[in-house]
Amino acid sequence: MKSKHRRYILKQTKGYRFGRKNKERVAKEAIHHAGAYAFRHRRAKKREYRNLFTLRINAAVREFGFSYSKFIDALKKANVTLDRKSLAALAKDHPEAFGRLVNTIKA
Repeated sequence: MKSKHRRYILKQTKGYRFGRKNKERVAKEAIHHAGAYAFRHRRAKKREYRNLFTLRINAAVREFGFSYSKFIDALKKANVTLDRKSLAALAKDHPEAFGRLVNTIKA
């Protein structure tokens, strides 16, 4: 049972450098840290993408004389329920459709 657990741990650290790949105690610690970093970075990735969406929307609305915050406020007042991810995709991939959206909100 012990050797099975050891094999399981060492299999997870395949490709690690130095003692982290073949010494059980160090490998266990490396796996623990890797798991913590993975958890933390899954959360950070969501933040980074939201920042990217904000950036893209802001760049697109500046052409129409809006700022990001004023645009989002206008969207809420017009009861448009598109999320930032969709708005950013529209701005990036379909600028003419995004322009029509901005113009309907302006009016």
